Amino acid sequence: MTHVIAFQGRPGAYSDLACRRAYPNWRTLPCETFEAAIEAVRGGQAQLGMLPCENSLAGRVPDIHSLLPDSGLTIVGEAFQRVEHCLLAPKGATIAGLRRAHSHAVALGQVRRVIKELGLTPVIEADTAGAAEQVAAWNNKEDAAIASELAAELFGLEILRRNVEDAAHNTTRFYVVSRERPPLLPTQPGIITTFVFRVRNVPAALYKALGGFATNGVNMTKLESYMLDGQFTATQFLCDVDGHPESPPLRRALEELSFFSREVRILGVYPAAAFRAEQPEAD
Repeated sequence: MTHVIAFQGRPGAYSDLACRRAYPNWRTLPCETFEAAIEAVRGGQAQLGMLPCENSLAGRVPDIHSLLPDSGLTIVGEAFQRVEHCLLAPKGATIAGLRRAHSHAVALGQVRRVIKELGLTPVIEADTAGAAEQVAAWNNKEDAAIASELAAELFGLEILRRNVEDAAHNTTRFYVVSRERPPLLPTQPGIITTFVFRVRNVPAALYKALGGFATNGVNMTKLESYMLDGQFTATQFLCDVDGHPESPPLRRALEELSFFSREVRILGVYPAAAFRAEQPEAD
């Protein structure tokens, strides 16, 4: 059976590249929206989904925070993909002859230096891979795309310059989601638990809710808040912590969190990506 992993975007998008690198023998399934990618997994068209959750430059991906808790899917892994923008153009084009650079608005904001250096006019498109597809279809040697190396390969474009991004650390983190949660032992090292919670509307509720993680020695690597249904008084928190929820320290911390919260929902228990061990520790 051919294994399939779904992603949001066009073929050649960075999500597509992340799928291919994390699951090299799987077929990738492009979907127009995050909702469609989630539904592909939920409906059985794909075994896994690759959903971006945050970027080192642009921050979190808000759609994922709102969609994932009610998706019925569970996080079973994570992946990190370096965003290495390339300057792509039709065969025979030269850097001197370029006039316009097409890409997604976020990508264009990440390559300001090369756009200024080459005197190009930035043109916003729906996504990076779609921009590459359009540039290939136009076959106009004055038009270039800012997209991935994979997009160049898929659409027959030449790479005129690699790594044109302004920041070398530009990296996107992805959640890998599935319908089923594989069993993991509480004693297994390198486990991450992701969950959402809402605190009770009482003074110092968040301070009290999080105190159990400190007293039980649980390392918290991510804590983000966001509004629910556009209400300023309805705030939900998404959290990543080290450890398995059935290990004694995290179990005690979650019990204390539940006492001060209206609800706690675990979204996934999964192995940490090897990428984390490669990162230098902050001072």
